[in-house]
Amino acid sequence: MNTADLGLPVDVPSTALFTDQYELTMLRAALKAGTAERRSVFEVFTRRLPDGRRYGVVAGTGRVLDAVENFRFDAGVLGFLREQGIVDDETLEWLAGYRFRGDVWGYPEGEVYFPGSPIMRVEGSFAECVLLETVILSILNHDSAIAAAASRMASAAGDRPLIEMGARRTHELAAVAAARAAYIGGFTTTSDLAAGFRYGIPTVGTSAHAFTLLHDRERDAFQAQVDTLGRGTTLLVDTYDVTEAVRAAVEVAGPELGAVRIDSGDLLLVAHRVRQQLDELGATGTKIVVTSDLDEYAIASLAAAPVDAYGVGTQLVTGSGHPTASMVYKLVARAETADPKAPLVPVAKKSSGGKTSIGGRKWAARRTDAEGVPEAEVVGTGPVPPGLVGRELQVQLVKGGEVIAREPLDVPRDRHIAVRAKLPLSATQLSRGEPVLPTEYVHGGSGS
Repeated sequence: MNTADLGLPVDVPSTALFTDQYELTMLRAALKAGTAERRSVFEVFTRRLPDGRRYGVVAGTGRVLDAVENFRFDAGVLGFLREQGIVDDETLEWLAGYRFRGDVWGYPEGEVYFPGSPIMRVEGSFAECVLLETVILSILNHDSAIAAAASRMASAAGDRPLIEMGARRTHELAAVAAARAAYIGGFTTTSDLAAGFRYGIPTVGTSAHAFTLLHDRERDAFQAQVDTLGRGTTLLVDTYDVTEAVRAAVEVAGPELGAVRIDSGDLLLVAHRVRQQLDELGATGTKIVVTSDLDEYAIASLAAAPVDAYGVGTQLVTGSGHPTASMVYKLVARAETADPKAPLVPVAKKSSGGKTSIGGRKWAARRTDAEGVPEAEVVGTGPVPPGLVGRELQVQLVKGGEVIAREPLDVPRDRHIAVRAKLPLSATQLSRGEPVLPTEYVHGGSGS
C-alpha cells in the first residue's frame, strides 16, 4: 500500500471547538491588552517517557495538519460562543476571520523522540498559536501513545505480522486514529473498516464465536465459511473443543486451509498442540493466528511458539498501560511588541515539582558514534554546532499557513521501521530501563 492520507474533514463541521475555554479567555484578554499579535513560538515536548519505555514514537502529525486546516469558526460555532457568553463581540469578529497563517516545524511522523525533544514547533502570532494547543496535544498524545505501544509489540513479534483489532475497546473515532497510529508503529492490517476507508490501511476479518454458535454443528459453520470465502480463510477453532475443531476444519477445507485462530487458553501450549495436529493431518501450510488480550510481553513470550500472526486489541488501543504520551504545549519565546521584526525573547515557566521548561526556539539533532549508532539526542538554541549541521531532526510542515509536508501513510511507517532499526539494541528490550538515548542541551543565542 502507498495510499496518501486523504485530508478528509473530521466528522464535525469544524475542529475549532476541539479546544479548552481558557484558550479563548486568553485570546480575549490578549486582544484587549494589545498583545495578541506578538510573534510567538510554542513547542510540544514531553518531560519524561512513560515508566520503563526506552523511546517514544511521533504519530498523529498528518492528523494535526488536517485539524489545523479545518480550524475554522463557522456561523454555528460563533453562534454557540455568543449564546454562551464565552467571548465578547470583538473576539467573535476576530474569530470569524481566523486562519492559521504561521509556520509549523516538527519531527517527521514515525520518528522517535526522547524527554525534551522539540517534537513540534508552532510559530505565529500569540493569538493564532494559542488556540491550537488542545487539538494538537489531543492528537499527538493519543496517537503517539498508541504508536509507541505498537512499536514495542512489533519489535516483540519480529517478522510475524500484527493485526489491529481494538475498535470495540475504545471510542469509535479514537479507533480509527488508533488503527492509523498502529500501522505507523509496525502493524500490518486492521479489522476496522473506517480506518481502511479513510487511510487505505489493509483490512482483514473472518468470523467470531457467534457464527459458530449460530449453527447446529461446528462443522456446519466451517463449511458455510469455506463455501463463502474459500479454503484460504481463517477458521476460529476454540468455541468448543480445539482438537475436534482442528480436525473438522481440515476435513472441511482440506490441507489448503489458510489459517486457524486461537482466542483463549494457554496460547503457548495450545499453539504447539495445534501445530502438531495440523502437520499430522497434512495441513503443513496452514497458519496459526492467536488473539486474546495480547500485549508486548505476551507476544514476546510466544516467540518460540509456532505462531504465524498476532491479533491485538485492548492493550494496543489503550497504549499498553500508558494511554497518553504526556506531551505539553508551551510558549518558549515571544516578541516584546507586535512589530513583526521585533526580536524574540526566550521565556519559560519556573516551577518546582518537575514542571520547569527551557526557553528559546529549539533545534534538535541526533549525534551518532563512529559506527553510525545514535548516542545522544542533542537539543539546543542558537546556532547548530558544525558537527551537527545537516542532522537536524525537525522539518517544516506548514509554511505561511499552507501545509507543505503531507505524506502517504506508508512513508512514516517505513520511516519508523528504519529509525527503530538504527537505535542501540537495548531500545527493543521490554525490561524496565531509562531512555535509550540521553538528551543533551546546548544553550546559545536568543529566542530568535
